[in-house]
Amino acid sequence: MDVFLIGILSYFMGSIPFGFILIKIFLKKDIREIGSGNIGATNALRTGNKIIGYSTLILDILKATVPVIYVKIFYQDFLYIASLCTFLGHVFPIWLKFKGGKGVATYLGILFAINFYFGIIFILSWFVTFFISKFSSLSSLIGSASIPIYLLILTQFDQVIFFTIMFVLIFFTHRENIKRLINKEETKTKIY
Repeated sequence: MDVFLIGILSYFMGSIPFGFILIKIFLKKDIREIGSGNIGATNALRTGNKIIGYSTLILDILKATVPVIYVKIFYQDFLYIASLCTFLGHVFPIWLKFKGGKGVATYLGILFAINFYFGIIFILSWFVTFFISKFSSLSSLIGSASIPIYLLILTQFDQVIFFTIMFVLIFFTHRENIKRLINKEETKTKIY
């Protein structure tokens, strides 16, 4: 299988808008007209339906984990290409005019697929930050930054570049949240 095909298939897998689909089917609403207008799990939770919110989270994680693990097993050389394309599929889905989610749950799926410990480090960083701040956006940024920092500490420089790029992409998708955090206008999130 060539790199182009792996990239395209990973993109399409990542581009499945589970938050949009679940809310359209079960609540008969358009998630893009709710809360932040984002298609991801945090905004799905804002509908008030925790089952749909957490289902979106799980499915967004799995849509990244499945293709990345497959590529990791059979096409190891294309692991980072598949990971990046899956992430870009979520953030820029063709089905929704390239307006998708912020990519955090999908990134978490990528982390677990590449290295289980990366997923654990992200989750621990996310929860510690969340329980201190109650901001999902800040928790996502800190969790994303924790992976390249962890790799720098371990001097695993071969992976630092990829995970730094992923952090920059998540930073980009959270640019409006960052402005609100700076201006103390960001909304706190309830996850339970």
